[in-house]
Amino acid sequence: MLVDYLTFWWVWVSIALLLGLIEILLPGNIFLGFALGALAMVPVVFLLPEAGTSLLLAAFAGLSLLCWIALRLVFRKQSSGARIVTRDINEG
Repeated sequence: MLVDYLTFWWVWVSIALLLGLIEILLPGNIFLGFALGALAMVPVVFLLPEAGTSLLLAAFAGLSLLCWIALRLVFRKQSSGARIVTRDINEG
């Protein structure tokens, strides 16, 4: 069955690459967290080779959420470089 393929590491790498490509093609910065979550599933598949499909999908959801939150925290700290003007040059 199709869901049995989720126990292979290369399927998660392929999913990560596909989600990374979608992130490049579509705006929104949403798919990068899912791509990193799929990439983080590779060690999970190696550590839990007999894990069921529901456990793997739950782990993927949790890891994707953690990666998305981490990315939000990292990108929030970056400055856009815009200057905040507090004084008008025309004021004497």
